[in-house]
Amino acid sequence: MAGYQLQWRELSLQLLPEKAIYINEFRSILIADPHFGKAAHFRKAGIPVSEKLHIGDLMTIQRLIQKYNPEHLYFLGDLFHSDWNIAWNDLETFADYHPETNFHLIKGNHDILPEEVYRSDIWQVHTERLNLGQMILSHEPLANIPPEKINLCGHIHPGISLYGTARQKLTLPCFFVSSNQIILPAFGRFTGLYTMKCGKNDNAYVIAEKKVIPVNFHD
Repeated sequence: MAGYQLQWRELSLQLLPEKAIYINEFRSILIADPHFGKAAHFRKAGIPVSEKLHIGDLMTIQRLIQKYNPEHLYFLGDLFHSDWNIAWNDLETFADYHPETNFHLIKGNHDILPEEVYRSDIWQVHTERLNLGQMILSHEPLANIPPEKINLCGHIHPGISLYGTARQKLTLPCFFVSSNQIILPAFGRFTGLYTMKCGKNDNAYVIAEKKVIPVNFHD
């Protein structure tokens, strides 16, 4: 898989086709919107959705941990979808297998589990935005970002629509980048896409065929 090295001032950000960002300077992986537990939530409502979707996502995280050996893994919100279900046990068991990595959660709008559910020896929970060097980590995109900072966030599930010569349309997940903000794609496979519109200061890096590819809308 081929990532894309994005430079923001002195900060090097590796955009990964696994829908994550690796930052070597901080030995950290950033992931947004995995929505674990969503399949079980749908099954409880009588809609048959396989748990294999989430198992596949956990295996992707495991491969990232094995490859990059991160000291920290930051979930930028919506770690778990809505109310508690049995899938939470699988998630904590997975985290237990990786004691060398510190698991952080910047809480999102779907992170509504009671505080006592988050075991203090596994999860470092941040109820609001988190400052990390030049970065501000948050769930929702911030409106007012200091010019010396860059906001890395999720929530939107960004995608970009590409059009072929015969009116074919393909919408792909992307990293959506503006002057000092990066909106990460939703990591979870059981999530939708929101089609973004690029302004003159925006850029999209789409995920296609296990690659991260910059798309130029300004020519």
